[in-house]
Amino acid sequence: MKIAAYHLDGKPGLGSLSADGNSLSPFDLSGSAAERGVLTLVDAGAGRPGLTSEKLPLSAVKLRAPVPRPRRNIFCVGKNYYEHAHEFASSGFDSGAASGAVPDAPIIFSKVPDCVSAAGDPIPVDPRVSDAIDYEAELAVIIGRGGRGIAKARAMEHVWGYTIVNDITARDLQGRHKQWLIGKSQDGFCPMGPVAVTADELDLSKTWVRCHVNGELRQEAPVSALIFDIPTLIETLSAGITLYPGDIIATGTPAGVGIGFEPPRYLRAGDRVSVDIDGIGRLENPVATYQEALRGAVA
Repeated sequence: MKIAAYHLDGKPGLGSLSADGNSLSPFDLSGSAAERGVLTLVDAGAGRPGLTSEKLPLSAVKLRAPVPRPRRNIFCVGKNYYEHAHEFASSGFDSGAASGAVPDAPIIFSKVPDCVSAAGDPIPVDPRVSDAIDYEAELAVIIGRGGRGIAKARAMEHVWGYTIVNDITARDLQGRHKQWLIGKSQDGFCPMGPVAVTADELDLSKTWVRCHVNGELRQEAPVSALIFDIPTLIETLSAGITLYPGDIIATGTPAGVGIGFEPPRYLRAGDRVSVDIDGIGRLENPVATYQEALRGAVA
């Protein structure tokens, strides 16, 4: 099932996307439950609420991020595709490059919940803070059943579903602070969506991640090429950290990010970035100045 969180006439809703992708069937939810996006369905488990008989044209709603406000920081994975590990190690921004381009264990960092934005929302560029804004297309895992010490062999039983994130990064801040939280967590730096899909909807062995900037293909790789696969990531995180329903894990980005070019090809106001993942859809966002984003003056 593909599920969209949305606003209609200023009111929150949550619905199941039709097979042709043109309409939504709303879940029978209160406004406060719908406000939480798919977290409401994750928490409901097998007691998922039913759908109403109403059909809403997708064109009539404003999509929200599937998890509009995660309960805690998003877990992210660095250098999890071989070619990207090499391009980042040679970029000069990798504080861990001295120990080798390809990590021997998952590199975990996080993004704060408040940086999540929706499909269509502008990615803000504020030159007073950073002029080195980069894109990173990623498959994100939504945890359905929590736990601690989850074995790799049972890890996929804990996955509720998937969505797309664009792990926007201020490379200069990343390099200056020698850690990644600040450069990864600026306002609007985690576009998410356009929908979430339940785990049964996606065949990871046939799923590819692609990113286009202004129509130019920049990134393309299969999820099967991850250095550390999803079960390994869940086992690693849960070894000493209890995972909770609704936790989000961004699994890493392929080669082709802006920092990998010579000279770097950073995002500029007026650009458009789209991330496509087979079986989920297309997450597209314009890039705008911070002032334009505040005014909502981006088409």
